[in-house]
Amino acid sequence: MLGLGHVAMNAAEKNVPSNRLPYNSRQRQPSTDSDSSTTSDNNRSMDGPGANEYKFTENTHSNEILQGLNDLRKNGQFCDVTLSVDGVKFLAHRNVLSSFSPYFKAMFLSKLAESKQNVVQLKGVEVDMMSLLLDYAYTSSIVITRSNVQALLSAANLLQVLPVRDAACLFLERHMDASNCLGIHCFAEQHACTDLQNKAKDYALQNFLEVCHHEEFLGLLPAKLVELTSSDNLQVDKEESVFQAVARWYNDKPEIRRPDFYKVLETVRLPLLSPYFLHDCVENMPVVKQNPDCCQLVEEAKLYHLLPDRRAELSTSRTKQRNSADTIEVIVAVGGEDDKVVLRSVEYYCTKTNTWRTLACLPFAVSKHGLVASGKNTLYLAGGEFPDGSASRTVWRYDPVLDFWQEMASMIVPRSELGLAMLDGCVYAVGGWDGAYRLESVERYDPSTNSWSMIEPMKMAITSPAVIAHDGMLYVTGWYSGAVLEDGDGIELVQRYNPRTDTWNELSPMLIPRSGAATCVLNGQIFVVGGWHASTENTNRVECYNVQSDTWEFKAPMCERRYRPGIAVMEGKIYVLGGEEGWDRYHDTIECYEPETDSWKITGEMPTSRSWLSCVPLQVKKSLCREKS
Repeated sequence: MLGLGHVAMNAAEKNVPSNRLPYNSRQRQPSTDSDSSTTSDNNRSMDGPGANEYKFTENTHSNEILQGLNDLRKNGQFCDVTLSVDGVKFLAHRNVLSSFSPYFKAMFLSKLAESKQNVVQLKGVEVDMMSLLLDYAYTSSIVITRSNVQALLSAANLLQVLPVRDAACLFLERHMDASNCLGIHCFAEQHACTDLQNKAKDYALQNFLEVCHHEEFLGLLPAKLVELTSSDNLQVDKEESVFQAVARWYNDKPEIRRPDFYKVLETVRLPLLSPYFLHDCVENMPVVKQNPDCCQLVEEAKLYHLLPDRRAELSTSRTKQRNSADTIEVIVAVGGEDDKVVLRSVEYYCTKTNTWRTLACLPFAVSKHGLVASGKNTLYLAGGEFPDGSASRTVWRYDPVLDFWQEMASMIVPRSELGLAMLDGCVYAVGGWDGAYRLESVERYDPSTNSWSMIEPMKMAITSPAVIAHDGMLYVTGWYSGAVLEDGDGIELVQRYNPRTDTWNELSPMLIPRSGAATCVLNGQIFVVGGWHASTENTNRVECYNVQSDTWEFKAPMCERRYRPGIAVMEGKIYVLGGEEGWDRYHDTIECYEPETDSWKITGEMPTSRSWLSCVPLQVKKSLCREKS
């Protein structure tokens, strides 16, 4: 081999200082041709300031080193360790093994017995895979096939040869289909290949209708099936398809799977099934009939269908639409006043994307109306005040499927600043202002006959009440009555109406009097937020009523003071929109209440600031949504 001593000797023979190269060499630059085996990392001229330095790099050096080490291994030269796999011996070099595998590096640098042994026993690795990985260590190349990919990934994962493991994952990902995605998912999960595990699961969820007909699906363990069928991202055309897949899985091994079937059925969103399918297919399945827990799930779904206007109270994870549904649940905001300008706009807010879209606007401008959502996913708007100050008797129904407002039978009494609620399938219009007097009267609308009738009036004429239906009763809180109180104070009186006896009774009063508040039901309790409280003007105070104990307690106050805001409950949270801060300030912010932490935070903005708006949760078709300009 030609070394530096030889170069120095030649320079001395030619009377050239040993620390300099001959003139001809200094003038010749490294070749830049594509077939050259050398290159220069520093192209500065040797006649310049860096003439005493020349960095030379041989591109093929690393490959030649690997090739040389591999030749030494094959010839058994300089090998200092033998790997034994199922009795088969592999000669190798400790430094090479340590360089390509953290597993071997930790082994040979530790004080374990293996660090001193000449023969190291390896378990959990197949002979052929060890041979492939050793070839990779000495050549940087490996061939992955359908027949060896799983065993190779397992061995590479054990020996921490991460590039090979990742290459095997990529191979599996590229060969993934409906027949093997579940097997790949489970295999990746066993080997902590998180990225491949998630991609395989996503593939199974997105192609569930095809995946569920393959053999791998029938072999799933109950826990893994539950993981799939409980996902909001399960892509199905209808929930009936999920039940049919689950039933097919059960019928493959009924005796073994009978004890776990309840846990699987619990993930099927039975309330979203057709009531006829629920009766004919689910309830008549023998394993369902014989299991009381399964029967309870069916009863829950039946109640959801039988009591449509109480669906908010019956809300569970099983009543939530999957993301593949052609509808989404949103908060619809209707009308309102912006600096005393009456709005006709109807928009919805998506809490997931924090975006607004428009729906068909109101037939005419009206404010201080009542709005309620029926259990059959329609809206009823009643009463209100026209721009000329007169009260309205008109009633409109909104159909989100057609995106259309249809006029219904008018109320008996014109009402603005009324309260509106849906109870046992009927719409209740409570109190309000008829243009001349405050009203104590209450009337009820029957959608089946499209007619209104008067019921037992309240004991006091009121306007701006907060009205809510809960568990078969009507609750009226937080109103204003100038006929009784001076200076426009709100009232802390709470009344409850029983439709079965047509009677009213008083409950424990609120902690502070208020009018123009908003109310909702969350987790079986009634929340009253904001409104007008004379001692502090508009308020951000929030209180909560426990129906069982007939008691009130304060909750965390809102971030902003709000009079006549909109309110809606979505996915276990309260959203409050808009409202008045004072006589000349309207909010355009949205606040969200987290019951787990008893805290509020601003989560979004409205297209325009306003008060006197009405808000309800509603299912709307994605195809009807138009972007807010």
